[in-house]
Amino acid sequence: MYIHELHDWPCFDWNRERLAEPLAAVRHRQGRLIGHMEALGFSLRQEAVLQTLTADVLKSSEIEGEKLDAEQVRSSIARRLGMDIGALKPADRNVEGIVEMMLDAMRHYDQPLTAERLFSWHASLFPTGRSGMSKIGIGAWRDDSAGPTQVVSGPVGKEHVHFEAPAAARLDGEMKAFLDWFNKPPDIDEVLKAGRAHLWFVTIHPFDDGNGRIARAIADMVLARSENSPQRFYSMSAEIRQERAAYYDILERTQKGTLDITPWMEWFLGCLGRAIDGAQTILSAVLAKARFWERIQGISINERQRLVLNRLLDGFEGKITTSKYAKLAKCSQDTALRDILPLVERGILVRNPEGGRSTSYSLAMAEPNTRL
Repeated sequence: MYIHELHDWPCFDWNRERLAEPLAAVRHRQGRLIGHMEALGFSLRQEAVLQTLTADVLKSSEIEGEKLDAEQVRSSIARRLGMDIGALKPADRNVEGIVEMMLDAMRHYDQPLTAERLFSWHASLFPTGRSGMSKIGIGAWRDDSAGPTQVVSGPVGKEHVHFEAPAAARLDGEMKAFLDWFNKPPDIDEVLKAGRAHLWFVTIHPFDDGNGRIARAIADMVLARSENSPQRFYSMSAEIRQERAAYYDILERTQKGTLDITPWMEWFLGCLGRAIDGAQTILSAVLAKARFWERIQGISINERQRLVLNRLLDGFEGKITTSKYAKLAKCSQDTALRDILPLVERGILVRNPEGGRSTSYSLAMAEPNTRL
């Protein structure tokens, strides 16, 4: 028996005393992080938001086994935030759709959540009306025409059933109850509401596909309400991706348990706390990038060089070569080499030991020689 089959569903309960301390700790971390970010100044905050949202979109999709192009995601978000990050890589429709959903959830966190809004999110996730090779219903709740909806993992023939969702005939009533509760003024802390909303939506599983990503967007929306801010400085999805096995395990155990969801809420608060702690990595990267540009502000840098250096600072995979430089900067390899050599002479890039046709370059760790 699953929790949605219990007679008192969806009357969730939890141990307030057990959650009081972890909730207070998470709230304290939230406040400290926001304070640190507010002290950065507008441009650095924007860079932190860009990195956070990029990670959020990428990792939420990875949880479902879908790998997106990081450059496309970053470009799509930067364009929508009005940020100039140099040449923008065109984004596919599916990337644009996922970014649209995530930004709508976070930037318009104070607006009601309706069935129509959820339908638009779902349509954004599946712009072709297909999930992989399968055609799915868009703009409507699932109809179970292919049989009961089960959440499974594992290879074909060895699938593991985590739980079976409520029958499609129940969805109108189930979603009305969820949305009525969601849009009422909160009677619990917003952080606890985020955890409850995530679990409740995933349990109903109203769509043919995309339920996990939408559930995480809903949780992010409530977390934005908890901070009264559309700016995101930590990624819950990135942390869930790291704890993917534990995430599915606690969901399965909760689905097969009782309506006392204390263990789920404890895990959610712990994961959120670790996500906030993980924001220090983003903060460090943003500050390192700012210090880099401060150090070389006296050096003449053209737009192509600036673009490629920013890509390296943002975690470009591998080492830069003249061919990769030319592709990034949209120039010839001769022009790329003419751009690279002055950067090496000034100590901004270093030539790696490999020579000949495999010559590559990396960012120098030492202070650049600004005298040149």
